[in-house]
Amino acid sequence: MNFFAAIGKRTCDAVSAAHDNLAFLGETTVCALDLLVRPRRFRLRDCALAFERAAFDALPITTGIGFLLGLILAFQSAAALQMFGVEVYVSDLLAIGLFRELGPLVTAIILAGRTGSAFAAEIGTMKVDEELDALTTMGLPPVRFLVLPRVVAAVLAMPVLTIFAELAGLVGGALVLRLMGVPTTVFWQHVTSVSGVFMISFGLAKGALFGGLVGLIGCGSGMRTQATADGVGVAATSAVVGGIVAIAVTDGLLAVLCYLWKL
Repeated sequence: MNFFAAIGKRTCDAVSAAHDNLAFLGETTVCALDLLVRPRRFRLRDCALAFERAAFDALPITTGIGFLLGLILAFQSAAALQMFGVEVYVSDLLAIGLFRELGPLVTAIILAGRTGSAFAAEIGTMKVDEELDALTTMGLPPVRFLVLPRVVAAVLAMPVLTIFAELAGLVGGALVLRLMGVPTTVFWQHVTSVSGVFMISFGLAKGALFGGLVGLIGCGSGMRTQATADGVGVAATSAVVGGIVAIAVTDGLLAVLCYLWKL
């Protein structure tokens, strides 16, 4: 009986969590539409502060990981293509992989681990301290004052971080190929020839979508924080895990759609 009781409890918890997520998404959508009608209500200063923390403060780690990613990809690819004497095409492989897939994906994972958890911890601490209840009592919707500025900041920060990560990855790949005897000018000629406007724009749009997911999941986890000793820690962990899972699932769906539409 304990086994079936545990299954029932997990099912009820899952249904309740799904209901809370849908309610949070609906409230956020309504507040966003209301801000489109009344843009003066948007907290631009809070959004700028969240953008600074999510974008500029994350540039060193994002650029460093992007550089190492390009370095590793170039080494692994060149080791196989060098046997056929076509290691120069590592630049094509690196550009396509970074612009279409790896640049937005790795940057989004960094954003989920760094910024998504911070959003959850900030809002969760405010809920534990009953600051959210105070805002609601004063007639100020917490979603409009706390959630939307952070979500917009995450959406705007992702393309900036993605660009720097991709450029750092290309620099790392150029360094590897230069050590293997491929001139740097040849490397950049291959990169520019294979990099189209649609491919770069698609990667940046994918990054913005991932940023929106990270912001929504991080703020949603903070809004659902329990007033317990480990409530804020559980919320931060849930934000990171949920953000990474959502990024992976969305990236897989986009890959299937690109295959079906021949993009």
